[in-house]
Amino acid sequence: MKLGLFVVEVILALILMVSVLMQPSKSDGFKGLVQGASDTFFSKNKKRTKEALLYKITIFSAVAFAINTLILNLV
Repeated sequence: MKLGLFVVEVILALILMVSVLMQPSKSDGFKGLVQGASDTFFSKNKKRTKEALLYKITIFSAVAFAINTLILNLV
């Protein structure tokens, strides 16, 4: 059982690292000052974009990683 939990821990750690590294940067730098803010199709529909999916995967894998770590500590 402990070996299975270790394998799940490694898989969750890899998923968490990849999902965090694939997310785009939140800072615009000087782009927002020069061009100004514009409403695009993607800014209006953020719930359906790849960025939202990566956010959900990151949250799920982080919670699962924390729970798995606690279970490993108890075993």
